[in-house]
Amino acid sequence: MGRIESHRDLIVWQKAMDLAVNVYKLCSSFPPDERFRLTSQITRAASSVPANIAEGHARATRKDYARFLAIAKGSLMEAETFLTLALRLEYLAGTQAAPTQHLITEVSKMITAIRSKLVGS
Repeated sequence: MGRIESHRDLIVWQKAMDLAVNVYKLCSSFPPDERFRLTSQITRAASSVPANIAEGHARATRKDYARFLAIAKGSLMEAETFLTLALRLEYLAGTQAAPTQHLITEVSKMITAIRSKLVGS
């Protein structure tokens, strides 16, 4: 395993970026009238996940990093909720959303594991 020199080296950040890209691609199939509603909310939430991981990693203390990971986890759950809403509104088929849902689960577990190591619980 290589040395972590930047947030870009973090697997969790890389997977969170993949998640954000997936969400943007999924939103391209949403109805045009959702552009300033659901599309805006889900893309903002999804893009906040890797952004908060990066910002937390750049912070000077473990406590700050843990706090930004908690914020990233909140944004992740927000994105998951909006994705579920899109499914219920039938903007997406389950097969379209499944890879993104899998990434959400994976990133969530990774954030939880890193945060646990940082806060010592």
